[in-house]
Amino acid sequence: VAAQNCRKRKMNAILNLEEDVCNLQTQKESLKKEHSQCSRSISQMKQKLNNLYCDIFSRLKDDQGRPFNPCQYVIHCSSNGSVFVIPKQLVKSEQKPNNEKEQKQKD
Repeated sequence: VAAQNCRKRKMNAILNLEEDVCNLQTQKESLKKEHSQCSRSISQMKQKLNNLYCDIFSRLKDDQGRPFNPCQYVIHCSSNGSVFVIPKQLVKSEQKPNNEKEQKQKD
């Protein structure tokens, strides 16, 4: 009787584990679909942002009425809502000290 009960508990445990595996596989597939949808959504947002960026630059002019070159300038939005057009080289030089500080903090 003890051996029979042991076999029964073992079979119940195996059945529970098999059910857990099926549930996890279903959850995995669901997460894969969600990930795929999120990736597509991000790609669409990036494309829309790029289109908006190009549209904004096509409308911007400097003091002499010449268009800004998007290869040389970036649009910078500050935390207070101000928007600036600044040369890319200034952005890169500002980012380097921050990166160095972050690397020193990691060490």
